[in-house]
Amino acid sequence: MQPIISAKNIFKKYSSHTALDDVSIEIPAQSIFGLLGPNGAGKTSFIRIINQITAPDSGEVFFNGEKLNPKHIAQIGYLPEERGLYKKMKVEEQSLYLAQLKGLKRHEAKKRLSYWFKKFDIEDWRNKRVEELSKGMQQKIQFIVTVIHNPKLLILDEPFSGFDPINASLIKKEILNLKSEGATILFSTHNMESVEELCDNIALLNISKKILDGSVKEIRKEHRTGLFEIIFTGNIITFTNSLWIHGILIEHGKDEAFCKAIVQVAQRSTSNQLLQAVLANVEIHSFREIIPSMNDIFIEKVNGGKNIENIEISETLTN
Repeated sequence: MQPIISAKNIFKKYSSHTALDDVSIEIPAQSIFGLLGPNGAGKTSFIRIINQITAPDSGEVFFNGEKLNPKHIAQIGYLPEERGLYKKMKVEEQSLYLAQLKGLKRHEAKKRLSYWFKKFDIEDWRNKRVEELSKGMQQKIQFIVTVIHNPKLLILDEPFSGFDPINASLIKKEILNLKSEGATILFSTHNMESVEELCDNIALLNISKKILDGSVKEIRKEHRTGLFEIIFTGNIITFTNSLWIHGILIEHGKDEAFCKAIVQVAQRSTSNQLLQAVLANVEIHSFREIIPSMNDIFIEKVNGGKNIENIEISETLTN
């Protein structure tokens, strides 16, 4: 299956500022794709190019194999980070107006809005002015008008901003539903937990360049550090001695019942050899690999090599 978006060697400059520097990104169809990076990395510039708000200075963008052109706008839904609704308009009136701008006939728009209003439990608010709604309720309205025309590509910029945990969970569920129905979702966020929970693939931008991309699962595997958490009962000195040539004790702690240690597998050794070495001397209650989170990988890549291990160890030993 060809990617829904294929951006090749994109350059974009604003006066003396380079926003995108030779960026190439492919977004697989019917997937959830995370566009990540610190503020100023170039994410918004990339999104604006996909939406044809601006054009690249050089490079090409293809939508479903065709060079990106104005007809593709009808197949895209965009929820910007900076939200905006007409405060004095009533909810249904405004939603109908925006749905019709996206090409829906009035009767079809009303039918679809009734479905979404009921689904999001906001039917009682349809005749209220937007200014009477909470921020979270306004966010729901904007999400609805973003997806109302069943776009093939849904672009969400910080989609969970302003939502309490219950409504954030509701939006996550709808994002997964839209994917299962054939939509592709591109979302930009600083929430790495959402990335791990939702994204199939990511691209990480920093200072206008792409510095990492690929499958979330594969990226996490590639950044393994050989660290394991071992929870055991027994003497810590005996445990340390039993590591012998197969492991290096990085840090340890103890609560009322158990000892907890972070151990790094030694070079030319395996996790099985490490486990066998300690089993004869202490009682093992838990043995698990510590795989860096996307948050740790993000920090390490953006900071140019900050130690992932220190982040993981401090969090693991206090849990």
